[in-house]
Amino acid sequence: MTGTTGTTGTPLRVALIGYGLAGSVFHAPLIATTEGLALDTIVTSNPERQEQARAEFGDGVSFAATPEELWARADELDLIVIASPNKTHVPLATAALKAGLPVVVDKPLAGTAAEARELAALADERGLLLSVFQNRRWDNDFLTLRKLLDEGELGDVWRFESRFERWRPRPKGGWRESGDPAEIGGLLYDLGSHVVDQALVLFGPAASVYAETDVRRPGAQTDDDTFIAITHTNGVRSHLYVSATTAQLGPRFRVLGSAAGYVKHGLDPQEADLREGKRPDASAEWGVEPESLWGHVGSGESPLTGGGRPEPTLPGAYPAYYAAIAAALRDGAPNPVTAQEAAAALDVLEAARCSATEGTAVSL
Repeated sequence: MTGTTGTTGTPLRVALIGYGLAGSVFHAPLIATTEGLALDTIVTSNPERQEQARAEFGDGVSFAATPEELWARADELDLIVIASPNKTHVPLATAALKAGLPVVVDKPLAGTAAEARELAALADERGLLLSVFQNRRWDNDFLTLRKLLDEGELGDVWRFESRFERWRPRPKGGWRESGDPAEIGGLLYDLGSHVVDQALVLFGPAASVYAETDVRRPGAQTDDDTFIAITHTNGVRSHLYVSATTAQLGPRFRVLGSAAGYVKHGLDPQEADLREGKRPDASAEWGVEPESLWGHVGSGESPLTGGGRPEPTLPGAYPAYYAAIAAALRDGAPNPVTAQEAAAALDVLEAARCSATEGTAVSL
């Protein structure tokens, strides 16, 4: 991929569009702590957010009120990161690519798979990197499960259960919970983007999709309790749960195979650490969880009654995403998450929405 102006030894200059939750908690800290990248400009017109960013990153970061200011100085930048509301992803990514700039887009890349593929085609036409921030591929439990699968510990996997559940009985409001379809809100496209992406990475393409979506909470406008069932072309069945209404949380993963199962409770610690202001540091243990939270591998009995052996959880590794982006731009290394992969996940999300509306399974 082309489109960078940085030279060897000079950090690639990154502009970040949006400094809400995604921009301030995930993208900015990871960009700023990645060797070979420099957080150059943040696009936000909010004075409080500007002050927040200035307090963390100092005078080395400049600010722009609008994305259009970035296109005017495209020759001074090497990468655009889009962490603004979902409905802006496609127009901003399109504008950045047309300005000759590589792009990282927070998930979901687009509202439809067709839009995602149009963006992918534009990036290919321009010879530019287009990547999607699917950070949950670097969660500790996901990395551990991939290791178990690679080593054949579970045998042939029959069923993959994945839960991203929360207990938030009162809606927070904002665009993520808006009922306006143009906002691309709701849990199906939010947390659903993560669990579907993980399932496809682990077990390959989907053959059919069945889903149930509900609006449970008083005052809620869009889905807050959703179930997605995927039958993969290889026969594995994925049962995926995303919810804001779960009073008792289930296991994050329960994976059942012909030889053994893997059960893992609790969320990767990286998001909580980032929210608390902790930062990746080569001299510290990042993404490490206590032994008490390790999952269990075994057969025939619940881990809660002593079944199975503890499986050490690998450290979570969100910094690996931006390290891979830097390598892709600098050295032509592989794109860590392609737009085509994002489009495949959107195929599933669109099928899930159709299935929930019609009450029947949808073939892909």
